[in-house]
Amino acid sequence: MINGFAQHRVTVADGVALHAAVGGSGSPVVLLHGFPQTHLMWRHVAADLAADHTVICPDLRGYGDSDKPADTDGTAYAKRTMAADVVALARALGHERFALAGHDRGALVAIRAGLDHPETVTHLAALDVLPTLDTWEVMHGVTAAVGFHLYLMAQPPGLPERLIGAAPDEFFGHFLDLWAGDPEAIPADVRAVYLRACRAAVPSIVADYRASAGVDLAHDEADRAAGRVLRMPVTVLQQDWGAALGFDAAARWRAWAPDLRHVPVSYGHFMAEEAPAEVVKELRALLDR
Repeated sequence: MINGFAQHRVTVADGVALHAAVGGSGSPVVLLHGFPQTHLMWRHVAADLAADHTVICPDLRGYGDSDKPADTDGTAYAKRTMAADVVALARALGHERFALAGHDRGALVAIRAGLDHPETVTHLAALDVLPTLDTWEVMHGVTAAVGFHLYLMAQPPGLPERLIGAAPDEFFGHFLDLWAGDPEAIPADVRAVYLRACRAAVPSIVADYRASAGVDLAHDEADRAAGRVLRMPVTVLQQDWGAALGFDAAARWRAWAPDLRHVPVSYGHFMAEEAPAEVVKELRALLDR
């Protein structure tokens, strides 16, 4: 739990409710977690922002204590669907417009919310991710091994779920170990929360990733063809993937976000836990734009 935050369970769609921690007062900011985490990853950032903002930290559908509907038609975990959840959650809590920040998978949901609901999302921050279309375009050759999980979970239903379900703690723990610049930033009790949550959500997590190789990609392709972009101020905090994979991350982001601040960072992937003060500083600067 995030100290001082109340726990809510809010219905956002037919048969789907999200668990969310809500605290503070003032203009609303919604924080979306990444993989393999829950809303708890924002515990430091949320506590700081709550001094002068209403801060809403949900578990995404399919993760944590939120509902995990079966993906019967390939759209239950489309980022468009998950973005609509976030908008419905904020409205149910009394907010028609809000700032939005996402990390990793949550950043993909945030991007889609910004594209689909530009009248609702006032400011957008994305932590350590590329838009879906760009991710697939830059992954190639042996360098793509860093994203092996993207290809594994893109496979048809059955095999990925069985493989991951056979050793969930080892699979999800691999990423917590590999991607952390500072292992001490995720203490044992928080790590246990993440692993327990992921262990109970293998099918929905796989469905989330599978959507990014299908319906999410199609949505991004349609937006690029239509010239659709993020019209709100955007801040991106990103490790320098481009140096390793041979692309210009800032240029790729600029094609989606004309009003962009792109910040290369030296800390690890789990930046809201590894460098919360720096993340808060950038989020506050974004909110002032």
